[in-house]
Amino acid sequence: MLVYGKNVALEVINKNIKINKVYLQENFNCDFFDKLKNYNLITMRKNDMDRKFKGLHQGIALEIEDYKYTDIKSFEFNNSLVVMLDHIEDPHNFGAIIRTCEAAGVDLIIIPEDRSVSINSTVIKTSVGTLFNMKIAKVNNLVNAIKYLKKQGFWVVGTDMEGTDYDKIDYKGNTCIICGNEGSGMSRLVRENCDFIATINMLGDVNSLNASVATGIILFEAVKNRRD
Repeated sequence: MLVYGKNVALEVINKNIKINKVYLQENFNCDFFDKLKNYNLITMRKNDMDRKFKGLHQGIALEIEDYKYTDIKSFEFNNSLVVMLDHIEDPHNFGAIIRTCEAAGVDLIIIPEDRSVSINSTVIKTSVGTLFNMKIAKVNNLVNAIKYLKKQGFWVVGTDMEGTDYDKIDYKGNTCIICGNEGSGMSRLVRENCDFIATINMLGDVNSLNASVATGIILFEAVKNRRD
């Protein structure tokens, strides 16, 4: 898998993730340049780097091992905060949600196998490398995953335009917050298996928020609630 950008590269190095190759733009320099000398370095002209990495590389790209997903059934839940993504398709949204989850101290992110963006270079770059601090599980069926979480003592909070004000919900204990698809929101069966539906009331003319923004608002309300 290819990843690129200075912040991502430094995070990969600090996490001791296996690096197969390092691509550097001619005359590249950075604060952590000395850390690169032990790897297989390939120097490229700027035009070639721009073509290969679509101009978003900041002069450095790494070929690394594929991301290893977490097995949900081997994860130990204890007063855990989990985020489930109901078929998020935009890698920029996914990356932004990962970054927010890491900042909020989320223990696990759950995504479905099908009709969902997976970990790729855009997701990693948008997350600014915080992906490598997060546990992410990929499951065959979200409804089955919800049922499994409930057996572990979870309350499941979905997000939709019609529900309870998000700041009126108790997020203490094992809690799973579900973020729906960018266009269609949560699927019917996922919604039917939620214990609560959290709503962010709009004061302006727009009737909905970007998926990553809405997730961030509810997540940090949950963090505040869990500390009170």
